[in-house]
Amino acid sequence: MLIDRIQALVREHYVFPDIAVAIADSLAGFTVDEADEPAAAEALTAALQAVNGDRHLRVRHVAEPIGPEPDPREFIAELVRENGPGVTEVRRLPGNVGLLAIGPVIPTGEYAGPAISAALTLLRGVSPLIIDLRGCLGGVPETVSMIVSHLTGDEPVHVHDLVRRDGGITQFWTATFVSPKVDPGIPVYVLTSARTFSGGEELAYDLQALGRATVVGETTGGGAHPREDFELTPHLQLHIPTARPVNLITGTNWEGVGVTPDVACAASDAIDVALRHAAANSDQRNPSARRRENGHPGLADSH
Repeated sequence: MLIDRIQALVREHYVFPDIAVAIADSLAGFTVDEADEPAAAEALTAALQAVNGDRHLRVRHVAEPIGPEPDPREFIAELVRENGPGVTEVRRLPGNVGLLAIGPVIPTGEYAGPAISAALTLLRGVSPLIIDLRGCLGGVPETVSMIVSHLTGDEPVHVHDLVRRDGGITQFWTATFVSPKVDPGIPVYVLTSARTFSGGEELAYDLQALGRATVVGETTGGGAHPREDFELTPHLQLHIPTARPVNLITGTNWEGVGVTPDVACAASDAIDVALRHAAANSDQRNPSARRRENGHPGLADSH
């Protein structure tokens, strides 16, 4: 039966063994109409997330039959063809402000690395640098650490560990070889929304924890755990989180709580709020500096 298989997979693979038992037990006696697979997927997802709200734990319905596991390189290549290499906008705004929009997905470094390097080369010398993650829905942890590397110093930084259910650990460090490096004196603002999720949240969280960026916008979605996928039927796929990131500074992550902005505001207002915050801080450091006007020209079409 469908429920029995889901219970067994959750018990065996979910990142927290004790919670895995609770989630599996909560499905005892649960029934769905297996003939209506889209409705079944929705009902099962709600039931699975009811115990601890893990949004990466879900049943997904796909219209086309689930085929063999795709070759990872081809899967990423297709993702890039559909969504781009992880950079959606690069602009130098009036006042020498840099805007870099990242998303909707951050792919592997093979694709994102050249795009991020090119974007930061075009934005060399801007101040402040605004990184827009409001539409970033996920990404590859290795690439997130690579992006952080552009914004940190020349010494490698141990950013976080990925701890698997079996206790195995993968470490993530910044790289010293990336170019260009953003001058450490340049303020960085990261824009977030309630839609910012998973890998997008990781980038915001890491930069905030390192004290390298001020996060402006909305609290993010709260999905930290990477997942594995299991086929249930030709059209239903079970996503199970199998590991958890542990930030070396905070000792935890953003699972279930999201990234809390340093400056809270509606996502639609985040650019203007970041600019006002940057101008105010600039004036505090240099009282004779000319204060930027609140109405910043050329921003209405950059959201």
